[in-house]
Amino acid sequence: MISISEAAQQHFVKLLSSQAEGTNIRVFVVNPGTANAECGVSYCPPEAVEKTDILLPFDGFDAMVDEISAPFLEEATIDLVTEETGTQLTLKAPNAKMKKVADDAPLLDRVDYMIQSEINPSLASHGGFLKLMELTEDGYAIVQFGGGCNGCSQVDLTLKDGVEKQMLEQFAGELKGVRDITEHESGEHSYM
Repeated sequence: MISISEAAQQHFVKLLSSQAEGTNIRVFVVNPGTANAECGVSYCPPEAVEKTDILLPFDGFDAMVDEISAPFLEEATIDLVTEETGTQLTLKAPNAKMKKVADDAPLLDRVDYMIQSEINPSLASHGGFLKLMELTEDGYAIVQFGGGCNGCSQVDLTLKDGVEKQMLEQFAGELKGVRDITEHESGEHSYM
């Protein structure tokens, strides 16, 4: 469910050593399955453990996950990243905003999941997003850009070299292409 790097595990053990005995960590998602989903890690003293919590054992501590957050933390990773500016914990939860869909789910669901979990987080750095409007019978994903992507001068490059390339690789044999139906209007909202 959750992968915690060796460095992050050592960091948690160090942090927990100054807490009351029996204190572990809790990994959670606030507003899971929504665009406003946010993940977090907190201390979890023994009295805060619920009967329905899922216990994930690690070296020197346990991670507690509430049953509502659990499906949204599938494939989550916690790491301790050191850069020139310092060291920080990172928590990446690709399924926080949307539950992972099964590999045999309908193509529409799998394409929408890919957009929400892989493409939109990248576009969000420019204030943009992509919405799946439909899948045609002849295998085309019809999409619409919004936010900073609407009217952006780089949208064609983003569509062909980013979105479409990624989708055709992941859905080879199932998807023939991606078509943009956005009525692009350049303005202050546009990224470029």
